[in-house]
Amino acid sequence: MHVELRYVLRRVDCPRCGVVVEMVPWAESRSGFTRDFEDHVGYLAQTTDQSTVSRNMRIAWETVGAIVERVMARRRDPVLLDDLEHIGVDELSYRRHHEYVTVVVDHVRERVVWSEPGKNADTLGKFFDALGAERTAKLQTVTIDMSAAYIEAVKSRASQARIVFDRFHVQRLAQNALDDLRRAEVRRLEDTGERSALKKTRWALLKNPWNLSRLEQERLALLQRTNRRLYRGYLLKTALADILGRHQVQVVRDKLMEWISWATRSRLPQFKKVAATIKKYFEGVVAIVATGLNNARTEGLNGKIRVITRRAYGFHKASALISFIFLCCSGLVLHPILKSPNPRPRRC
Repeated sequence: MHVELRYVLRRVDCPRCGVVVEMVPWAESRSGFTRDFEDHVGYLAQTTDQSTVSRNMRIAWETVGAIVERVMARRRDPVLLDDLEHIGVDELSYRRHHEYVTVVVDHVRERVVWSEPGKNADTLGKFFDALGAERTAKLQTVTIDMSAAYIEAVKSRASQARIVFDRFHVQRLAQNALDDLRRAEVRRLEDTGERSALKKTRWALLKNPWNLSRLEQERLALLQRTNRRLYRGYLLKTALADILGRHQVQVVRDKLMEWISWATRSRLPQFKKVAATIKKYFEGVVAIVATGLNNARTEGLNGKIRVITRRAYGFHKASALISFIFLCCSGLVLHPILKSPNPRPRRC
């Protein structure tokens, strides 16, 4: 028996609040859909793009985003920020012209626990405001890239937490320095006729030694004889990667100090700058080995968020993106709203 319920919502024109509408148990305020319908839209939006959801549910494309925001306001786990000990922080660009959101990930439960528009110290400060002093005191480690804004926020709001820099970003400093050195050498040798020895060496210089082909090994061997400066930079880059790949904390500490001294005396301005940066954030770099943590999980979830962004062909506002982030990356499980094959009659 199919039962259709029709109900006219009562409206009141309040002199203080304006026009307000009666609350009903099956729908949210200012929504034209039931909660079951919205939950089913949220279930579909977790697995497919907005256009497909719009066609299947016969609603406007913009309505899908509005429904997801209401679903997350209703279904978002209130204990996401409880019992946090090891977190990762990273920013994500969702539009051109430097539009960013900051994302905080729980390393233990492997899910997003907080997100907010922006990527400065004030933005991360809002996370600590939401966390509260008692829960902030439980934080043990925070993995971040070398963003000065995030470092400032963590040191000022969670001073007891150990800052761990992402290994990828530390090694990227040396790779960028080596690439800058190669470009400088190409410009310096442009008028001397020795520039040809540097052709097709970029990827050979940036690769790990065990990934080099025989031809690339020959090019590096030639480079060792023809351009000592560039080859010295290659050795510095490789040595740093080898140090960060070790497992003994004290050995890493000693070797890293030796590397800083070597880079400072290398007469290579690009690597002197890297040495100064690593020396400034020395304990955070050593913590990579001491804790075994990095931002890989955070970057992995950011990759999933980028897929969500492409799937929606971009977002016009940060609130819509953040709703989809929590819908797909916070551990929320939604189920399809299925009709019973033999529905029982319901009284209206």
